[in-house]
Amino acid sequence: MNIFFKICLVLVIVGGVNWGLVGLFGFDAVAWLCGGAQTLLARAVYTLVGISAVCAIPSLFADMERAHT
Repeated sequence: MNIFFKICLVLVIVGGVNWGLVGLFGFDAVAWLCGGAQTLLARAVYTLVGISAVCAIPSLFADMERAHT
């Protein structure tokens, strides 16, 4: 696994943990750490998490291809 996909995985995990905190406790850790949900830094983190999730989609199918060959 190259460094790009490791970074994507870390960002997807950050996003998942953040959404878990929002769902369970109503606490947005990214917004708290970045000074609010509408700050440029928080929006950049949200955007990077979203892009990482999209980049992780092909990895779901790569494992299936290896299993069928």
